[in-house]
Amino acid sequence: MPPYELADRLVIGVASSALFDLEESDAVFREQGEEAYRAYQEENLDHTLRPGVAFAFIQRLLSLNDLGDPGDPLVEVIILSRNDPDTGLRVMRSIQAHDLPITRAVFMQGRSPYTFMTALNMSLFLSANGADVREAVAAGLPAGHVLGSPYADDLADRDLRIAFDFDGVLAGDASEQVYQSGGLEEFRAHEARNAATPHDPGPLRDFLASVNRIQRREEQRRRDDPDYKIRVHVSIVTARSAPTHERAVTSLKKWGVTVNDAFFLGGIEKGAVMKVLNPHIFFDDQVTHLERTSRTTPSVHVPFGKINETAP
Repeated sequence: MPPYELADRLVIGVASSALFDLEESDAVFREQGEEAYRAYQEENLDHTLRPGVAFAFIQRLLSLNDLGDPGDPLVEVIILSRNDPDTGLRVMRSIQAHDLPITRAVFMQGRSPYTFMTALNMSLFLSANGADVREAVAAGLPAGHVLGSPYADDLADRDLRIAFDFDGVLAGDASEQVYQSGGLEEFRAHEARNAATPHDPGPLRDFLASVNRIQRREEQRRRDDPDYKIRVHVSIVTARSAPTHERAVTSLKKWGVTVNDAFFLGGIEKGAVMKVLNPHIFFDDQVTHLERTSRTTPSVHVPFGKINETAP
C-alpha cells in the first residue's frame, strides 16, 4: 500500500479537550487523580462525550470533503491527545458515535503532542490546554487555545464561517508593538508610512491560505453547478480603521490570500459584531477581546507576540 500523503491537504490537529466537553472528566482527574480518572473513563466508555467548543468548526470543515474525490479528502483532522491509548478509547468511540470522519490519532500519555505538528503537516492545532498551546506558539507553530463553553449549534445551517483578528494572528505583531509603545497616533503614522509594505506573516497566515484552496474548489463547483451554494465564508474583524486598513488589505493581496468580508472597527467592541456575524470560530491574539466574544462565539486565543509574553 502506498503511503498516505498529507502534503496537499488541510491538516488540523485537535485535542480531545477542544473537540469535546471534558469538564466532568477533567474534574475527576484534578480532584481524584489518575487512577480514578482511568476508572471513570472505563466505566463511561460507551457514554458519548458531548460536543466541545471546536466541535461545530471541525464538523463543518470535514463536511467539505464532499468537494474532493472519495478516498482523497481535502481536509484531514488528527487527534493530538495527552491521553494514553487506553483512556483515549472513549474519545475515539465518541468520534464514531458523532459520525465524524476522523480515523487518525496521536496519544501521548501525559506529554504534549504538539511536537508532531510539523511531521504531520498541520496548519493548526487547537486545544483547551493553555500551556500546550503556549509552548507550541513559542516553538513557531500555529496553535490556539479554545475558550468559553460549548454552544447550541444550528444543524440546519451548512455554512462554515471563520473569523480572524489581523495583527498577531494573520500578520506579525510589529505594528501592534508600535501601538503599545507609542499610542494610537504613532501607530497611524507608522502604518501610513508603510502602507505599501506588506506585514510579515503571522502564525495563521498559512492556515488561511489552506482555507482559500478549499474556497477555490467551491468556486469551481459553482461554475460546474450554478445551483451549488458557497459554504465557506472568511472574515477579518480588527480594531484597525481608516487609514490603517490600507496596509492590512495590501498585506493580504501581497500574501496571495483573500477574505470575503472585513470589519475595520476602530476600537468598537467586537462581541456585538460577533453576535450578528455568528462565526463557528474566531481567532484573536488578545484575551481582553475574547473575554466578551467567548460568551456567544467559539473563540480561540492565539498567544503570539509581545503582548502575550507576560499575559496569563
